[in-house]
Amino acid sequence: MTEMLPVLAVFLPLLAGVILFLSGPGPGGLWALGGIVLSAAPSLLLVRQVAVMGTIEHLMGGWSVPLGIRLMADGLSALMILLTAVVGVLVSIHALGLFDRRDAASRQFWVLWPLLWGALNALFLSADLFNAYVTLELVTLAAIPLVLLAGSARAVSAALRYLILALFGSMLYLAGVALIYGLTGVLDMQLAGERLAGGGWVVNLAAALMVTGLLVKAAIVPFHLWLPDAHGSAPAPVSALLSALVVKAAVYLLLRLWSGPLLEPLSQPSVAWLLAGLGVAAILYGSVQALRQPRLKLVVAYSTVAQLGYMLLLFPMAGLLAWQGVIYHGVAHGVAKAALFLAAGNILYQIGHDRIVDLRGSGTVLAVSFGTFAIAGISIMGLPPSGGFLGKWLLLQATLGAGAWWLALVILAGGLLAAGYVFRVLRAAFQLPDSDAEGMEPPVRHIGPLMRWPALVLALLGIALGFAGEPLLALLGDMPGGAG
Repeated sequence: MTEMLPVLAVFLPLLAGVILFLSGPGPGGLWALGGIVLSAAPSLLLVRQVAVMGTIEHLMGGWSVPLGIRLMADGLSALMILLTAVVGVLVSIHALGLFDRRDAASRQFWVLWPLLWGALNALFLSADLFNAYVTLELVTLAAIPLVLLAGSARAVSAALRYLILALFGSMLYLAGVALIYGLTGVLDMQLAGERLAGGGWVVNLAAALMVTGLLVKAAIVPFHLWLPDAHGSAPAPVSALLSALVVKAAVYLLLRLWSGPLLEPLSQPSVAWLLAGLGVAAILYGSVQALRQPRLKLVVAYSTVAQLGYMLLLFPMAGLLAWQGVIYHGVAHGVAKAALFLAAGNILYQIGHDRIVDLRGSGTVLAVSFGTFAIAGISIMGLPPSGGFLGKWLLLQATLGAGAWWLALVILAGGLLAAGYVFRVLRAAFQLPDSDAEGMEPPVRHIGPLMRWPALVLALLGIALGFAGEPLLALLGDMPGGAG
């Protein structure tokens, strides 16, 4: 049964999506939510078994590599599957309160989101270069229609830009896979890594193509052009899923390649520092842009651009502390950023806009939503005792241990800039009006507990991660492959 858990973690969400599609408009959101919760069960069981037994592998159809497809669940993939399950269930509860069960957007969400979930789990479990490409494409093809659920012209434009850049990134990645297959004759990551040693310029070219493609899909500066509008114009549950999970999928695959078949080309000092330089650019540029945005959801979207940059600081340090810090930062960011987007969506839903300049006086009326935003912001800023603090603290230790003091300054500067855009929003919300006439107009809608509490729970989980470092880092284990 244990060996079947990776298969169930992939196919149960996919099956739920197919059943909801075939069932037509009849089933309500509660039935869909039930399917989501049921789909989470094998994911959580798989995480538990990895924690107890270590790495779990499954050969699809009983065929051994290189002919067969191998699914592998280790500590890194287990953490990503756990993040997907927790964020996914809570975002689904929020969506149940947001979407009208009778409209087309509701039905499309409940069909597309399980398909996206299954594709994400398949990517996290893939140990095959081409299978990783297929699952990454499934993630993209499920995510883009979700952006369109907003139905606005801006959402259509953002989805089209997302599609064009995602296809460009896919072509680059696939070209790199083709070169590796031509050189080695295999696609399994472990076997390919063994046969690529000393591959010369062909391996370097393949690495350049694949890494560039993944940087485009992960929206790393300067390939971030699709992300702000896509995240800023999508419905709040979709924005939360995109920011917490979808962009992480490409970064996850990049880390897999670095710790596996592409260890040699990506460990070259010039390449490692180039990737770290892109991370620094993302941190500084994304944070400054977040400070300048006039709309709340755009602030959160550009914050995602900035926070993803921290995950590229791993490459020149390549030690256990840096590995743990990057992964823990990614998990903490996923939880906190989902909370920020849900809170921003609640504010937009209640008052009919998210213009920061017009939030004046709304903090007392929308206390729970802005309280959620503030709690999630603690982790984004990297303040104790949050999970964001623990991730950044490990990264700081790694940078100082490696003598890269200027990277430590960038991490600290990123935290200060994050504090700037978080407190800018809170200052506007809790600033008292000059007179009663300037007070905020009454909310146009009221949110129910299904929309209010999932966001708050996610924000509190971001704080709780600051106390859960020991078991989660034990689950993560040592660095995979020979990257250490």
